[in-house]
Amino acid sequence: MASLDKIQFGHYYHIYNRGNNGVAIFFDEENYRYFLSLYLKYIYPVADTYCWCLLKNHFHFLIRIRELDEIKIEQLNYSTNIRINIKKVNPSKQFSHLFNAYTQAVNKKYDRTGSVFEKPFKRKTVSSQDYFRKLIFYIHNNPVHHRLVDTISDYKWSSYHSILSSKPTYILKNDVIELFDDLPNFNIYHAKNQDFEDVKSLILE
Repeated sequence: MASLDKIQFGHYYHIYNRGNNGVAIFFDEENYRYFLSLYLKYIYPVADTYCWCLLKNHFHFLIRIRELDEIKIEQLNYSTNIRINIKKVNPSKQFSHLFNAYTQAVNKKYDRTGSVFEKPFKRKTVSSQDYFRKLIFYIHNNPVHHRLVDTISDYKWSSYHSILSSKPTYILKNDVIELFDDLPNFNIYHAKNQDFEDVKSLILE
């Protein structure tokens, strides 16, 4: 198995994974909502989020792990009985908390056992602005690539609509839009077919 990039403070990553043996990880609408609520609980305190997409058997997130001094430790106290030492914060373990919590809930709800996700979860360091921009499109376009919808705007479970909306969101939509200069150019870029050569290894079939 290829080596995985180490999750480090201050670095940008494409985080992605699929169901164990490629099977479904989301079984109904509530599953998508619950997964996102767990993401806000476990990942939002340690990472900035630029875009995401959830599909029936896999997901994608484009994030920046915050520097240690940017993390608000009070957001990591999941109960009044837990006190976390900021020096021991491990972003990789935050993802483990997310996946374990979701797996436990899904297994209980559907009376199933075993892993929901493949292990370990996939991550790739994003090291250039051009690659970053292509990943935003790739992630938003993933439902079209998998022929779930005809256009990006037709798909519900991605950050695309949050970026276009004027409503408050945890997505750093202004930073995303600036990468494309402005919102009209963001829309133009997303309306065209893009070259996936740089990111084709990330396509999960």
